Amino acid sequence: MTPRIHPLAGLLAFSAKLISGARARWFNCLPDPKQRVYFANHTSHLDLLVLWASLTPELRSRTRPVAAKDYWGRDAIRRYIASRIFRAVMIERTDGPVASHGIMEPLLSAVDDGDSLILFPEGTRGTGENIAPFKSGLYYLCQTRPELEATPVYLENLNRVLPKGAFLPVPLLSRVTFGPPIRLHQDESKVDFLARARAAMCELRNV
Repeated sequence: MTPRIHPLAGLLAFSAKLISGARARWFNCLPDPKQRVYFANHTSHLDLLVLWASLTPELRSRTRPVAAKDYWGRDAIRRYIASRIFRAVMIERTDGPVASHGIMEPLLSAVDDGDSLILFPEGTRGTGENIAPFKSGLYYLCQTRPELEATPVYLENLNRVLPKGAFLPVPLLSRVTFGPPIRLHQDESKVDFLARARAAMCELRNV
């Protein structure tokens, strides 16, 4: 049975997509219902909404964002939006190895339930000028669940629609580009895989 999308999730996502003027492009890939982890650059609080809204309705119903508990769990309203409306997987952020802090358990549980995930592997918002090195969560997720397809997504211009520290969005045009999925190669190191994943995302800036 396909999970029902919360009515407010559709409304919020549609509003974010309308304000941002976001156009979705699938470059050398298709919106396939295969289980995937969509990993994207992070420059705005609109990123999650716009990326989720750019998926097809079938994919949205099976895709859960990964959200930082220290931000989205800060008050009752944020917790409700993240957990109840978008069914977000809430995780603790850490500077240490994710595998040794139990951070992966909620993600693995969601994957085992059949859900796809939206992940921002930089770990925090950037300025939009550059893509920061990736944290290790994406690697451990693909290592532990090798059946997952890791799909790079590049979000363009959302940092200008809702810059860091701003409360009101500025209507502008933006773009969401989905790239060809990658998988963790056998015996591929964490450093090599994360560099390859980051390169796959960076390449989408020029297509």
